[in-house]
Amino acid sequence: MRTYYLLTKPGIIMGNLITTIAGFALASKGSFDLWLFLSMFIGLGLVIGSACVFNNYIDRAADAKMDRTKNRALVTGVISTFRAILFASVLGIAGITMLVFFTNALAVTLSLIGFFIYVALYSLWKYRTTLATLVGSIAGALPPVIGYCAVSNQLDAGAYILFAILVLWQMPHFYAIAMYRADDYAAASIPILPVEKGAYITKVQMLLYVIAFVCSTVLLVPFGYTGYLYLAVALPLGLAWLYLSIKGFRATNDQIWAKKMFRLSLVVVMALSIMISVDTV
Repeated sequence: MRTYYLLTKPGIIMGNLITTIAGFALASKGSFDLWLFLSMFIGLGLVIGSACVFNNYIDRAADAKMDRTKNRALVTGVISTFRAILFASVLGIAGITMLVFFTNALAVTLSLIGFFIYVALYSLWKYRTTLATLVGSIAGALPPVIGYCAVSNQLDAGAYILFAILVLWQMPHFYAIAMYRADDYAAASIPILPVEKGAYITKVQMLLYVIAFVCSTVLLVPFGYTGYLYLAVALPLGLAWLYLSIKGFRATNDQIWAKKMFRLSLVVVMALSIMISVDTV
């Protein structure tokens, strides 16, 4: 069972669900519907798990070439491709069924769009173009929007701001991973930006995305979605990430710097998710 559990990439599921909680709480405005939350949380978690298993299936040949993934179940043959596809299908059907019965059509539609983008677009395009990272960030930015829309049943400014925050956060986050694992991506012939364009171009793009990210996080306050307590945490953390991004141009070891960027990105998104949840207006 543990092998099947790991096939769902539980770290990715949990990371996405943390931001989903923030979106749900933001739309709830203090009136928290526990049953709706649990239904949405479990249903979306199953859909994300399904997408990750399908991604494992698509990536199995490339995974065999990378040190960090060469021992995955589909690479070693511990789980057959047929069983993996069956497992992914069951997870996806179960998750969508829960969302259909207990949330609303908008949340279901966004879940299906996110699934399609991640499995059919990102998983395949990442072997063809560096732009696949942006495509993947779109899929990764939808969970908080789904949580938000499960409550609000509408796409409004709050949903769009959440989407922008997560897209802009994910790009430097992904690029940081790509920089310190560049050798793995090169071995698998995956055209990630640091491999194709080099460290300097990657750092420039990371800096621009971090600047845009900091600006987007501030928007929740003037639009009346969060209070100043949220801003007191979000802004200093964003500026700290920006400062570290700038320091990257003077870094003597890009891998060490990229790992610091990655770790700080996790702190940033976790803190933002918590503050959005507790300081809604």
